[in-house]
Amino acid sequence: MTEQIPSKSAAAIDRAKAEGRAALIGYLPAGYPDVQATIDAGIAMARNGADLIEIGIPYSDPVMDGPVIQAATTEAIAKGFHVASVFDVVAGITAATDAAVLVMTYWNPVMRMGVDEFSRRLAEAGGAGLITPDLIPDEASEWFEASDKYGLDRVFLVAPSSSPERLAMTVAASRGFVYAVSIMGVTGARQAVSSSAEKLVADAHAAGAERVCVGLGVSNASHVREIAAYADGVIVGTALVAAIRDGGVEAVGQLTRDLSSGLSRAELSGSGVAASTVPAEKEEF
Repeated sequence: MTEQIPSKSAAAIDRAKAEGRAALIGYLPAGYPDVQATIDAGIAMARNGADLIEIGIPYSDPVMDGPVIQAATTEAIAKGFHVASVFDVVAGITAATDAAVLVMTYWNPVMRMGVDEFSRRLAEAGGAGLITPDLIPDEASEWFEASDKYGLDRVFLVAPSSSPERLAMTVAASRGFVYAVSIMGVTGARQAVSSSAEKLVADAHAAGAERVCVGLGVSNASHVREIAAYADGVIVGTALVAAIRDGGVEAVGQLTRDLSSGLSRAELSGSGVAASTVPAEKEEF
């Protein structure tokens, strides 16, 4: 498909690459602990080294989320979060920073609002696009049409279980970057998960993906450094959600600074990085 509007996500990742490093992508659920705090935390991430920001829409049946993110989204919903408020979050962050801001969402909330309506409002808020964990390219015809119409990125997910055919189809359908996930386990399974992800990134690149970003339960700069050696971007979710839960916006900024110190590929075997003490309670992202 012809890309008439430049991809904001691709541009952010390419800027990082030009600086000799991987991009840092941080996730926060919208409305946790409230809408303004999400905006402030997103701005803090952008000002402390995050190149892209994912804003998640709280969902009543978060089948792919671990306990930390589940608890945060449940709290946001209990406080009355409405899907439309995600556009306020995106607009608040994009107005104050140059970070590419994507919305990560299960597909049902988009369908309920209307794919075209959701896409139009996201574009108007300055959003870069959508990450859609439970939408596959085969069932995304409406999203293809709307994303082309409004110039939004389409970020689909690939996993180690993806067949070569499925991998190629997903890479071709994606715009901005491809989101590489692994079969998640507890934190002690780091080495096996890491090896799996590295092969997945190589396979996605071989299938034609220009940019592949990885989420692996990253919680400190040494983890970031490990993944930055082979991926175009490193995605952090749980650790940042735990940071805002335990220490508010200031803690999110500090953790982002710590994480960003591992992005450079120039000294991948370097030492002396101050690792965050915030644990990844589950190998999510």
